[in-house]
Amino acid sequence: MRSFWSEPFLWIHLAGLTAVPIFLGICFLGLTAGEPILPIWLEIFLVAVVGITPVLGMQILRPFYIFSILALAIKPEQLNEQQRRLLSQFKTKVNRVVAVLAAVFMLLVLIQIYDATPAVASFAPFLPQSHNLGLMLACVAFLLGNLFLQIPVSVALVVLTDEAKLAATEPYEVERISQDFTIPGWRVNKILPPMVEE
Repeated sequence: MRSFWSEPFLWIHLAGLTAVPIFLGICFLGLTAGEPILPIWLEIFLVAVVGITPVLGMQILRPFYIFSILALAIKPEQLNEQQRRLLSQFKTKVNRVVAVLAAVFMLLVLIQIYDATPAVASFAPFLPQSHNLGLMLACVAFLLGNLFLQIPVSVALVVLTDEAKLAATEPYEVERISQDFTIPGWRVNKILPPMVEE
């Protein structure tokens, strides 16, 4: 086992992948609500832009700061050297390329979802009949689906990093973390204990 695998934040965010099918299911139901108003290609374009662009932009320009949970984030100055080395791995070219590939994958999934909406026509009476409301729900769900795919995929790349390569990585400069990463929530000194004692 690689020493940095004891970092609990890696596994918490990796587990977020399990939420992707749930949000895609909600997106699917949203798209089936009511009768379409816009042309099919325009609806797909709208959901894709709202769902993919913000998350992809974040991951390319200012990757998600993984040392956070819900509304809490560890202050950058509280990170140890190994944690800052892990952060450096999120700023590689490989991570950006994989983020683009993940976005393309989700676009293809969205097209398949839209193509499958006629198959649930029999459930239409049980769904909201406002297509505008359904489209808004689909956009939000697809956005969350992208978020919960992009972050675990980037974490998976880091988890698979060779230990020697990580050890040779320069720790990310504390002063630059706030401007180079998207840090959500209230900043605190500590959230979780390590899996093993340092």
